[in-house]
Amino acid sequence: MPAAFAPFRHPAFRMLWWANLAANIGLWVQNTGAGWMMTSLDPSPVMVSLVQAASMLPVFLMALPAGALADIIDRRVYLIGAQAWVLSVATMLALLTWAGWLGPWGLLFFTFCIGMGNALNFPAWAATTPELVPREDLVQAIALNGIGFNLSRAVGPAIGGFAIALAGTEAAFALNALCFLTLLVALLFWKREAPRSALPPEHFLGAMRAGLRFVAASPAMRATILRACVFFFFTAAVWGMLPLVVRMRLGLGPEAYGIMLGVMGVGAVATGFALPMLRTRLPTRSAMVTAFSLVSAVALALLGVSGHWAPAAVSMLLFGAGWLGAASTLQAAAQFATPAWVRARAIGIYQLCFFGAMTLGAVLWGWAGASLGLQPALLFAAGAAVVCALLVRGWPLDAQPATEAPTVPMPRPEAPSDELRAVLAGDTGRVLEVVRYTVDPADRDAFLAAMREARRVRLRSGALAWRLLEDVAHPERWIELWAVESWTEHLREAGRLDAADRAVLARAAGYQSGDAAPEAARYLAVLP
Repeated sequence: MPAAFAPFRHPAFRMLWWANLAANIGLWVQNTGAGWMMTSLDPSPVMVSLVQAASMLPVFLMALPAGALADIIDRRVYLIGAQAWVLSVATMLALLTWAGWLGPWGLLFFTFCIGMGNALNFPAWAATTPELVPREDLVQAIALNGIGFNLSRAVGPAIGGFAIALAGTEAAFALNALCFLTLLVALLFWKREAPRSALPPEHFLGAMRAGLRFVAASPAMRATILRACVFFFFTAAVWGMLPLVVRMRLGLGPEAYGIMLGVMGVGAVATGFALPMLRTRLPTRSAMVTAFSLVSAVALALLGVSGHWAPAAVSMLLFGAGWLGAASTLQAAAQFATPAWVRARAIGIYQLCFFGAMTLGAVLWGWAGASLGLQPALLFAAGAAVVCALLVRGWPLDAQPATEAPTVPMPRPEAPSDELRAVLAGDTGRVLEVVRYTVDPADRDAFLAAMREARRVRLRSGALAWRLLEDVAHPERWIELWAVESWTEHLREAGRLDAADRAVLARAAGYQSGDAAPEAARYLAVLP
């Protein structure tokens, strides 16, 4: 089996990949039907752009709560509930459209409700992939997910366009419901081995706060989110204005609109298969995102000047290539920047940011199309996309190579006193953790640099606050302080540290003078 298809050796991944392909086809059929139906109900650029905004706004609103729920609830049960919601809403939308009872605002409402189901699904599905394949197949699995999504982009819009032409938009909506039923059945057959923990599940609000702290203290995630927001904000111009370009500038019907989206999917799929070769020419993820962002900008400009279907189709082919290349590279960067315990939350925050950028972009570019005209708006979006892609290219997406950690005794606090074990077993208040260092003053600058990295590790693993204090009478004495929400959160810290985190803490401890390890202690908050 070719290396790119190696994840298909694993039955669970294979079954869910095909079922998810069907669901994604249904999603594109739904988007095609909703966009085209709005051009009949209310053909203004703002209302047509609001269809795209209504499908993306739920992700902006619910990505973080959805990610937290996906991390603390059994993921299989969670995904089944999300698909059941989409299935019920899609069925109701098809019935109301068939009865002729749906107006423009009703269409936006049901599009928003389907977007809610997708918002619940996205972070959980992204975090599920590492459970389906071993680590050595993870990169190929992420690539196959991207290829599957864009295969659905290639065929879904075309199927949607022909379904609308043959049987009306209600047929497109009914087909979407049938596709999500396929994924629901596959999830029912999935036998997931849920990880077990002796600790109780995280609380919902605490889980969201932990996810926010992790992203805030992770330079790799911050860079990924920034680059994603820049890319998706400008490319939202295509999703917001393509139906109007096809109908008003090109004078074509729904079949042509579906084919244009299908051509975009063809470009994306071809790029997905070519990515291994492209990585040899663009060896860093940062360079790949910059290159594909520029390709997308060229596609925007070409679509803006197109007055015939042929150059418009070329522009969509280029846009699909740029979209798949940048989106899959950014998704892989987000996956590799997050450990398993916080993956769904962190990816939820990532999706919150870039879907928010897409939602804002769809509305603003729709307004620009109404105010300036379709051609000037697309050309302006293309020029701004080039400038901003070059401005943010210095934010690296690639992990820095890990340096070897020194072999030093790590600080180990004493075991809790027997008198306090009953208290610690309950719902305690905040816990203050302390590590005392003795550092040669000659190593002060190097120690401070090491502690800057240690601060990020502590915050990523759950610290509410962190401080480093120097003794004014004895410059060689230092105290590192950080607080966590409870004793249970303190116990979770050790499991949240990966090898790179432990190496950072070991380097900081390596500046301890003498043979003794730094002294560690834990304090429980007590009301006097």
